[in-house]
Amino acid sequence: MERVTKLSAEKAVVIFTASNDCPMSYTVTSLFSGLGVCAAVHELDKEPRGRDMERDLARRLGRSSPIPAVFIGGKLVGSTDRIMSLHLGGKLVPMLKAAGAIWL
Repeated sequence: MERVTKLSAEKAVVIFTASNDCPMSYTVTSLFSGLGVCAAVHELDKEPRGRDMERDLARRLGRSSPIPAVFIGGKLVGSTDRIMSLHLGGKLVPMLKAAGAIWL
């Protein structure tokens, strides 16, 4: 979907999430915030075409529940499991630096 592609390139880190109390969305947004990243967060349940966007993300990720979906440097990285794996493996911060999301 063109809207997802457009929004995913608006900042170095873009997170598609839901506004409800989703613990996975909270975990991912808190992680990025704690790393000093000012991510663009789009709550799909508040978007006019949020359902279509969610279906597009599910197709891209190959999973029925795509929330949260994280883009870094305009590229889809994945959901909570992938982000946490990269972080624990020491690979997330270098990705964020390369995308210009953090400088230190």
